[in-house]
Amino acid sequence: MFLVDSHCHLDGLDYQSLHKDVDDVLAKAAARDVKFCLAVATTLPGYRGLRSLVGERDDVVFSCGVHPLNQDQMYDEQELLTLAAEPGVVALGETGLDYYYTPETKARQQISFRQHIRIGRQLNKPVIVHTRDARADTLAILREEKVTECGGVLHCFTEDRETAGKLLDMGFYISFSGIVTFRTAGQLRDAARYVPLDRLLVETDSPYLAPVPHRGKENQPAMVRDVAEFMATLKGVSLAELAQATTANFASLFHVDASRLQPA
Repeated sequence: MFLVDSHCHLDGLDYQSLHKDVDDVLAKAAARDVKFCLAVATTLPGYRGLRSLVGERDDVVFSCGVHPLNQDQMYDEQELLTLAAEPGVVALGETGLDYYYTPETKARQQISFRQHIRIGRQLNKPVIVHTRDARADTLAILREEKVTECGGVLHCFTEDRETAGKLLDMGFYISFSGIVTFRTAGQLRDAARYVPLDRLLVETDSPYLAPVPHRGKENQPAMVRDVAEFMATLKGVSLAELAQATTANFASLFHVDASRLQPA
């Protein structure tokens, strides 16, 4: 079996007390059949640091972007384009809108979000989208910037079934994290049942949002296995079938050669 953690922050893990190094993290993941990761950046300096930390590996690819919560300082759009064009970068982001924590940067977030989509279209690389308390504006900007030309994923999905439908209509993929396992996530589970298998991804968003039964602990790529097991039960399919579908979806969305996503 082969599972992919489609969204993790490898530079955010505890390398002081929990993990020796990135090799250790990936070995723990592989032991649970999680054999490939997309390491996601949230600032441009963070992207450079992430590449330095992880190095060149057969089982990790990268995204490059500026998170909506990191809009307090301007960044250079040309630098984003240059970095995002590097080999090994398969996506722009994470980008998007977050009006919950920093509504005061709303205008700047919208400009940045549009820039990421435009660069995604220019490079033919999909966008990884974060949204919180910004559903209407997120959907509007995706449409206005013709996101269908590059594609994308709404990561760590926490919206409702209706929003899922609108994203699916735009050709989006939808990724579920450990939140779907939380006791209070009834509406989210309804949306998860609705999303077809061929548009589904699983992720940890580690080090955040550890799934049940690991709540309160640091999340890590190995725990995407718990998300996948829960989702398989929710969808009424075997874990093997869910793993096969989500891995194929990952390859398709991020233009990753399927030969890299097969058991050794």
